[in-house]
Parts: sequence; C-alpha cells; structure tokens
Amino acid sequence: MMRVSSSLRRAWTVACATALLFTPLASGAQGAPDRSTPPATGPAPTFALPLIDKHTLTNGLSVWVVEMHEVPVVDVSLIVRSGAAADPAGRFGVASFTAAMLDEGAGGRDALQLADAIESLGATLTTSSSYDASFVRLHALVSTIDQALPLMADVALRPTFPTTDLERLRGQRLTDLLQLRDNPSALATAAFNRLLYGADHRYGTGVAGTEATNTAITADDLRAFHAAHYQPANAHLLVVGDVTAATVLPQLEQAFGAWKDTGVVPRPTLPTPAPVKARRVYLIDKPGAAQSQIRIGAIGVARDTPDYHAIDVTNTMLGGSFSSRLNQNLRERNGYTYGAGSQFTMRQQAGPFVALAGVQSDKTREALVEFFNELTGMAPAPGADELTRVKNLEALGFPGAFETTTGMAAQVMDLVVYGLQESFFDEYVPKIQAVTAADVQRIVTQYIQPDHVIVVVVGDLKTIEQPVRDAKLGPVTVVKTEDVLK
Repeated sequence: MMRVSSSLRRAWTVACATALLFTPLASGAQGAPDRSTPPATGPAPTFALPLIDKHTLTNGLSVWVVEMHEVPVVDVSLIVRSGAAADPAGRFGVASFTAAMLDEGAGGRDALQLADAIESLGATLTTSSSYDASFVRLHALVSTIDQALPLMADVALRPTFPTTDLERLRGQRLTDLLQLRDNPSALATAAFNRLLYGADHRYGTGVAGTEATNTAITADDLRAFHAAHYQPANAHLLVVGDVTAATVLPQLEQAFGAWKDTGVVPRPTLPTPAPVKARRVYLIDKPGAAQSQIRIGAIGVARDTPDYHAIDVTNTMLGGSFSSRLNQNLRERNGYTYGAGSQFTMRQQAGPFVALAGVQSDKTREALVEFFNELTGMAPAPGADELTRVKNLEALGFPGAFETTTGMAAQVMDLVVYGLQESFFDEYVPKIQAVTAADVQRIVTQYIQPDHVIVVVVGDLKTIEQPVRDAKLGPVTVVKTEDVLK
C-alpha cells in the first residue's frame, strides 16, 4: 500500500516479468532496433485526487466516500487499525489468523453459505491483515451493494470462529509455513527479517507467525483479538465507486450503525530495533539449489519520515525499476540474475531496507561484489540526466495507481492507516520533481551504508561457502533453517 512499496512492487514485477518477456528477437530484414538509449519521457500528467467526502455514522464510525462514475461498481473497505504489530507476545499470527477466519462462518451462515451468497451477487469479499492494519474488502455492482453490505457486516462484525473450519485453516497455515522451508526466496526474506530484528521483535517474524504460534493459537485467542481490536473507534469505512454519499450512507448506517465500542483498544509498543553496527554475512544451506537468494540491508525508516520523496527517488535509482543501477549491472551487463532490485518497506515503525536478487549459484561471489559496488557507488551525487529520468519515471507512473476503484481504494487506505494528509497525493509529483542531487546524496549517506548491513544468502553451501568467504565481505556465519523460522 505504501507509495514506496507500491512503486517497488510495480518495479519488481516489471523487472521479473520483463526478464521473461523481453528475450532477444531474431534480426529481421530491417535489422534490430537500437535499444541502447531509452526514449525520452514526456511531461508528467496533471493529477488531482477526487474529493473525499467525509462523514460519520451514528456510532462514531468514520466513513470516506470517493466518487468514480466511469463503471457501475463500488469498492467498500473496512480498515481496522490493528494488524500483526498488535499480536500478543507468544501469539504471533493472531491478527492474520483472525482476519483469515472472518469469512469461515458469520451471521448464521457457514463458510460455504457465505461464499454462495456473495457469489450470487456477482461480488467478491476478501479479508487480510498486514503489520499495521486488518481489512475486509467488498467489490460489488452498484445494483447489488444493498444486498452485499449486510454480508460484509456479518463477516466483519459477527464471525463465529467455528472449530472445524479453524482446524482446517490451521492445517493450511502450517502447511504454508512448512513449504516456506522449500522456497529459497521466501526463506531468504524470512531469515533476513529474523536476523535483522530478532525473534522478540514483531517485524522479525512474518505476519502469519510461526509453526509453533499457529499450533498454539486457540479460538479464544481469535475471539479476544477480534473483540479488542474490531471496534468502531479503531476502524474506518472507505467507499470508492459509482455512488454518492447521499445514496450509500443510509445503507452503511443500516449495516454498520449498531456496531458498538467495547473498550480501550490495546496498543502494544514495539521495541526500537538495534542498528547494524558492522557488516555480517549469514549463509543458509539449500542443497542442490541452482540459484542463491541474496538479501542485503539494514533497518530503514517509518512511513512518517520527512524524507519520503527523496527516499522514493533514491531507491528507484538504486533498485526500484528495470533501468535501475542494480538491475542494469546484475542482469543486463553480467547476466547473473533475471532481476535485481531494492526496496524500503515503510510501516508504522521503521521497516527494513533491502537489496535483493536470485543469482546463479556459481556466480554468488561475483554477484555479491557487484551488489556492494553499486551500494558504494551511490555515494557520489547522481548526474543530472539520471536524476531527471528517475524523477520522470516516478511522476509518470503515479496516476496509473488510481485508474480503477480497487486501485484508488488501495491508495487512499494509506491516508487512513498512516494518518497522512489528504494533500499527500496532490503534492506527490511536485515533491518528487523537487528532489535534488544533494537530497539523494544525503539519503544515501544516512540510510544506505554498505559497512552497516547484514548479508543473507540461501543457496547450495558446498558451492557458495568458500567463494563467499574468499570475498571477505565480513564475518561469515552458517545458520540453520530452523533457527530463523522457530
């Protein structure tokens, strides 16, 4: 949801997808086109966010309505401002498990009956949880929204947490966590977060928790989390689509107006993670792996950083686009990987900064050296042409995130979850264009410090260990998979 993360997810998808799609073409009669110089970008389009019409239901539940009348559909999102960061100690995964169970039985219907009722309306309803919030999202035709909203309210407010479905879902979650061990990319990310934040910090464990915590979580834990956190004072309704406040507010009042607060919402305080004092390298064995998954990074920044726009530009330059320095080096020039990138994950508190790639196993050492060449190479101020290109890339891509009701809702949710000013979107492009070379240099100095990172490599230890040690990047420790997942 976060702009940097959204930008990076877009760039990362482009980097990986383009690796598959942009294979060399056979030369035709007219010869291959010259791709050595990218085409010039045009001016950034003007963009203004539609008016957010703000209201409050009789129970105090905040409602925002954004009108988009191009298509007769509507997205309704219930945003609960509690996510995995609110998980109790020893119960990591409760927020995620609670959200996953909401549509497994609610309001007198079982999971199958709920699914049939929603499908019969041509609607979709999803539930999810991030570190910072939990979500119930409805996408429906305007003609059926009056019938779909009561189903959404049942799922959000009146889940039953049936035992049979809980145990089935528990089995699925445990299977997913076990399969993580066989996914080198997911394992590398999990290990990176654990080694960076530690087992006691909530960011050191994935949103879903661990095998041990998912085994221990009970229906009472889910009911307790739901009762404590799913309250009108801790929630927000966002409506985007072919409606007006005048038409939709009575329907929302009927569906959600009787929902009452039950008490003070608990707000756990996450400890401040210790900064990385010196570079360290961690290896995890994945016997026979054809690729090594590399993660390099440190503690980043929170979403409320005043450096947001300068970080966005800096990261796009380093690894946030297909034409970024990392991808051009590791993929285009050296052919070590299908795609290399970087990202700052911004949350309520400081999320991680990470540079990452999956590289040929026998090129692990060389790839690591090139990663650090690029990280170190960010220190000098960028040239005017590169800076202009990167800023235009961000500015030109920005309006596309708002083209659909679903996209608009995803973007506006950031305002709710992170308490951003409504002017954020209108100011985004001007602030991106205002970033200077000196700003980029300052961001690199402050947040991208190659001597203060951890390096995690998941790969075939027999192939990679000695070459990595020979690279002399820092002390090397071999870590067991179990130690970073328990």
